[in-house]
Amino acid sequence: MNNSGIILLNKPRGLSSNTAVNVVKKSVGALKAGHLGTLDVEAEGLLPITLNSSTKLFDMFLNKDKTYRTKIKFGEYSPTYDLEGEIKKIDEVVIDKKVLKSVLKHFIGSFDQIPPNYSAKKINGKKAYQLALEGKDVELKPKRITIYDIKVVKQLAKDFFELEISCSAGTYIRALARDIAKEFSTCGVCYEIIRTRCGNFKLKNSKSLEEIKKGHYNLIKPEKLFNFHKIKVTENEMNKLLNGADIKTLKNDGTFKVFYKNQFLGLGEIKNQILHLSLRLN
Repeated sequence: MNNSGIILLNKPRGLSSNTAVNVVKKSVGALKAGHLGTLDVEAEGLLPITLNSSTKLFDMFLNKDKTYRTKIKFGEYSPTYDLEGEIKKIDEVVIDKKVLKSVLKHFIGSFDQIPPNYSAKKINGKKAYQLALEGKDVELKPKRITIYDIKVVKQLAKDFFELEISCSAGTYIRALARDIAKEFSTCGVCYEIIRTRCGNFKLKNSKSLEEIKKGHYNLIKPEKLFNFHKIKVTENEMNKLLNGADIKTLKNDGTFKVFYKNQFLGLGEIKNQILHLSLRLN
């Protein structure tokens, strides 16, 4: 499909990722669409959206590292750890910036994180937030995550800080705020969560929903996402590959971008001079 590829959306706050995908899908006239990593309703920022055959890239790009900016207010509690839940004042905590920086160093590295009860994690086939809304006990299993870097961008008030976090996929920023606050024997609420990077994709290259609706966007072609060498096949070889057959080649072993003329077919794996189309994108 000619309009297969990825659009970088700057998702607004207050909109679910799936709703944003459907708006983009309708706006660009795509038959299929998906995204590369959910953003919470109250979160905003970079949401890479895959169109048509590029939805097959989901597994390959879902687990890319991410970068976020968040504003955390200490001394307050919300059941969702963000503005979606009812906020209650807990105490008049004063956080020293130097002490906070010292505490944050202990969060760099790999550790088990318990997801928030209000999350899309499934328990016996039902999403955790649905169970939480029903007033049922939610017990989520911890997940291994990695924080590569975390720093204080600026102090906004005596109990209010903006942080920048580089982390592995699957990290819950809301849960991180909860756990940082625990180090000060208090609670914390995320007043803002903005994703600024997803793998090599950056927020500065994204477009708003309104821009996309007007046709002002860049469609990143799937072949631009890979640094492998190019290999060209004949029409007969293309037909065999697209029908699931392997073909012989004199090329060395490795992964290649496979083309017929200027048409990108997908990624091919060569082993013992046999080419197999491992990821079809046509």
